[in-house]
Amino acid sequence: MKRARQKVGVENEAPQTSQRSKKQKTYSYGSVFGESDLHTSVDWGNLPHHIILRIFQFLPLIDRARASSVCRRWNEIFHIPDLWRRFEFELNQPATSYLKSTHPDLIQQIIKRHADHLQYVSFKVDSSTESAEAACDILSQLVNCSIKTLGLISTAKPSFMNVSKAHFASALTVVFVNSKSLSSIKIDDTPLDDPSLKVLVANNSDTLKLLKMSSCPHVSPAGILCVADQCHGLKELALNYYILSDELLLALSSEKHVDLEHLRIDVVSENPGQVEFHTIKKQSWDALVKHSPKVNIVMYFFLYEEEFDAFFREETPVTHLYFGRAVSKAMLGRIGMNCPRLIELVVCANGLQPLDDELIRIAERCKNLTAMGLGECEVTCRGFIEFVKMCGGRLTQLSIMEEVLIPDNDYSLDRLHLEVSKHLGRMWFPDMMPTW
Repeated sequence: MKRARQKVGVENEAPQTSQRSKKQKTYSYGSVFGESDLHTSVDWGNLPHHIILRIFQFLPLIDRARASSVCRRWNEIFHIPDLWRRFEFELNQPATSYLKSTHPDLIQQIIKRHADHLQYVSFKVDSSTESAEAACDILSQLVNCSIKTLGLISTAKPSFMNVSKAHFASALTVVFVNSKSLSSIKIDDTPLDDPSLKVLVANNSDTLKLLKMSSCPHVSPAGILCVADQCHGLKELALNYYILSDELLLALSSEKHVDLEHLRIDVVSENPGQVEFHTIKKQSWDALVKHSPKVNIVMYFFLYEEEFDAFFREETPVTHLYFGRAVSKAMLGRIGMNCPRLIELVVCANGLQPLDDELIRIAERCKNLTAMGLGECEVTCRGFIEFVKMCGGRLTQLSIMEEVLIPDNDYSLDRLHLEVSKHLGRMWFPDMMPTW
């Protein structure tokens, strides 16, 4: 035994080292340090507590469970509260999904032993109704939870919409009533309704800071007004345009509210001509910006060209604009005239008419513009260089597909990137694929 405790040198025979490794679960490292006589032994069973915890946090759930069976100490760490404060349930039907589903036995173990430890929880489901219903069943069991963040995510089509409204509302109510400290909720594409929002507000009005609820057709303007009137700490709100109203903006502008930092609005139409979009008054927008001067107003448009008539006819304090479908030259012209706070503009498609004049007007009027992306559009090289020259170095992001740029008598594509780079103050090339 005395010989076995001596320092292992180069002259030691391999069999002796092998014999020692059988007695203790240790591993030797030496050559990686570049010194043949340096050996470091690591006893994995006696690693410091915080290091084992960190290792467990990086492991996928199934590997984490397997590691817990290595020894009693690892099993104890597997069950400490800190390891279960943040958790994502993945639920799927194996025959139709690419998700790696959370094993049902592990789910039951987590609910039984760690429901009161869960604080940051998300449910990721595939396109099957069965997966969404399973998520609702789990939510219904979180009666001892203290959740701060909740996210319901459909990775394909919004499967939560296929769950019965009563089942979904009942499951969500369990979390809203029992948590008492919800600060961040993402429940897009769900059958959330007004009564559910009232329960949320009644139990979490002092803590709610972020609410993302786009594509929730059962929520009315009255429901979101209830949130705006009572959740005085609200910082970020995401909703569909059909819920947006002058009354809501005025509610968000009242003195009892703290400053809203982000307002995201999805403007979506699936069938052209079936939805008539209302207009928000300039006075209502002005009231919001006066109350929250640093608010970012983000609008995502998925409309057909003939449906834009209600937008940007007056000055609108939007800061970020994304057009997922074709938008007309006339609409871009309105943006240049009536969006002085614009910071970012992304146009996925326009058509075959050069946008030189529209871009130059945007550069002239939108003094805060720092990011631009153009997809299936057309701009002459000369017009594009003039736009960049007017914006200068404040354009920190410029993503333009090469096919957008039309060579002219003044500039070829080879010369264009040099000119643009000069005005930006950094090397720039057109994108083969857009990066936004």
